[in-house]
Amino acid sequence: MSGLYDLHTHTILSDGEMLPIELIRRMAVAGYTTVAITDHVDISNTEPVLETLALVRESAGLFGVRLLCGVEITHVPPVQIAALARKAKATGADIVVVHGETPVEPVAPGTNLAACTCRDVNVLAHPGMITKEEAQAAASNGIALELTSRGGHNRTNGHVAWIARETGCQLVVDSDAHSPNDILDKRAKNVVARGAGLSEAECRQALSLNIDQFFEF
Repeated sequence: MSGLYDLHTHTILSDGEMLPIELIRRMAVAGYTTVAITDHVDISNTEPVLETLALVRESAGLFGVRLLCGVEITHVPPVQIAALARKAKATGADIVVVHGETPVEPVAPGTNLAACTCRDVNVLAHPGMITKEEAQAAASNGIALELTSRGGHNRTNGHVAWIARETGCQLVVDSDAHSPNDILDKRAKNVVARGAGLSEAECRQALSLNIDQFFEF
């Protein structure tokens, strides 16, 4: 599908402010054709979150949005990430995001590595001071690294962009939206990418991600 994408958003199913369909409607008006709802999960709520999101897929389509039903595995012990990602995919997740080692939260060391070495993970969100070795693993497993507009998490966007360039890792630009004001229009999305140090060509490559190819739909 053409149009804007966002692979990392939240609703009232975790700590967001909007119903899933309100988020979808607002994203549609902003020009998005692909939106992943990736509410925070651990072992306790993965199944109910995904089952609830699946109910919204038809409504999203009526607004012209492909809804990717997903999860953001958050603050889970690194040794449990692979099993939970596998469980999420088995439950019907279109996308699995892992809450990376952002500099503003006490994410357990080893989370980035656990995510980057798991083929059931699609995106490592706000990965902080990710190492070249971790990014190389992500590239090998087809896992994208996120450039984010979210305050605090975005402090290391420049480092993430540099690491991705060095390792050939796919970059995605996401809002991590929790409220209506977090939704990025096309210009704001471009500013996030350019502000991270991407060239115009790199911006175009990141912002025009072929969703079907990336997810092998």
